Amino acid sequence: MSHQVCRLLGIQHPIIQAPMAGVSTPQLAAAVSNAGGLGSLGIGASSVEQVRGLIAETRSLTSRPFNLNLFCHRPAQSDAVREAAWLEHLRPFFAEFGANPPAALREPYPSFVADPAMLELLLAERPAVVSFHFGLPDAETLRALKAAGIVLLASATNLDEARQVEEAGIDGLIAQGVEAGGHRGLFDPAQGDAGIGTLALVRLFVRHTRLPVIAAGGIMDGAGIAAALVLGAGAAQLGTAFILCPESSANAAYREALQSPRAQHTGITAAISGRPARGLVNRMHREVDVPGAPLPDYPIAYDAGKALHAAASAKGCHDFAAHWAGQGASLARALPAAELVKVLVEEWQQ
Repeated sequence: MSHQVCRLLGIQHPIIQAPMAGVSTPQLAAAVSNAGGLGSLGIGASSVEQVRGLIAETRSLTSRPFNLNLFCHRPAQSDAVREAAWLEHLRPFFAEFGANPPAALREPYPSFVADPAMLELLLAERPAVVSFHFGLPDAETLRALKAAGIVLLASATNLDEARQVEEAGIDGLIAQGVEAGGHRGLFDPAQGDAGIGTLALVRLFVRHTRLPVIAAGGIMDGAGIAAALVLGAGAAQLGTAFILCPESSANAAYREALQSPRAQHTGITAAISGRPARGLVNRMHREVDVPGAPLPDYPIAYDAGKALHAAASAKGCHDFAAHWAGQGASLARALPAAELVKVLVEEWQQ
């Protein structure tokens, strides 16, 4: 199966660097692709012009395939009353840093399902691989992307979502286990999260779908890659493992936290962005995320979370940051991306 996935993606090794919006860079993606894996860029929070620049920069650094990842969440439903109540909930935390919450919240970026300009850009640029998170675009969009020769991948967290991915004609299925850092790929958070682990999810998808499966979540080294391949995955997607690479855009506080005892404690919270996501446990998990809090829609809530983090970090406090990380975070290694890929391949092959 790994040979099938490598052929599909045009890569040498069954290793995919997870997109990680806000952390992945053209330098990181290109280094991974040049080393024989599949580098990725998380572009869900980027404008069309920003994405055009990211594609150009990455292509200046590599001639090999790389992946662009898009968010396909249900477009946010603004609710001024709920948003005002959320800002009042956050007011005491802002006050700690001598700041006030914003007067109002905005939707910081659109969903790909409501962004025709982004589709036009993709059809013009024709990246080798495009992947989807939080769901899928409509059938017409998928047909257009496939007609442009683009390989399509999509994340799923349970068997129902996997079957939707298969029925949509997607080329590859990313099995996102609950161990994974960053946002859960749930199609509909209102239906709850089955919380299935990566290894069980891989077996379910291999057994019940015909698509090549990519394991994602908690995989940090070659032994983890080998385990995923033995269970039937054709490749492994690693995110947290690449955060400490010098090519990532993780800041000093993020890097320090990931190399501290805090890396042993991750948790899932929706309080940061409005959707469940796993990161290093901090005050957003422990104090802001309380039962009954009037959380706005994703990504409107993110506008408030980012403002609170900005107010705190301006005073040297990073207790409200979105330090996304998977359950294997304490296994992260500070290596250049190409060297890390080389080490991962050696470990896997042993």
